[in-house]
Amino acid sequence: EVQLVESGGGLVQAGGSLRLSCAASGFTFDNYVIGWFRQAPGKEREGVSAIFNTDGRTLYADSVKGRFTISSDSAKSTVYLQMDRLKPEDTAVYFCARSAFTMSTMTPQLFGSWGQGTQVTVSS
Repeated sequence: EVQLVESGGGLVQAGGSLRLSCAASGFTFDNYVIGWFRQAPGKEREGVSAIFNTDGRTLYADSVKGRFTISSDSAKSTVYLQMDRLKPEDTAVYFCARSAFTMSTMTPQLFGSWGQGTQVTVSS
C-alpha cells in the first residue's frame, strides 16, 4: 500500500523554524518526485517545494525561496522541508504527495497519494 505520512507541524512564532517530514512507503522512492503543498482556509492548495528523487532537482515557490529547503533521504524514504524565517502567511495545512511526471511547476493535479497533512501555525 502506497503511503505518505507527514509530521513535524506545530505552532511557532514569526521568525522561527520548523522541519516537516514526509515518510514514504509502498513504492520505489527513488523513482518519484515528492512535493510539498499547503492549503490555508478559503484558499486553493498551492505548491511549496518539490524534489526529483531521480536526479536531485528541486523546485520552490517564489514565496518560500531563500527560507525553505527541501531534502531527501533515500535510505529512510523520507523527504524533509526545513522552514526558516517563518511568517504568519505561511500558516496552512501542509501536505506531501508523489508524482511520476516531469514538471517545471508544481501542479497539484500531477500529484497523487496525498498524505493527511500537518498543521503549521505561525503567530505574529
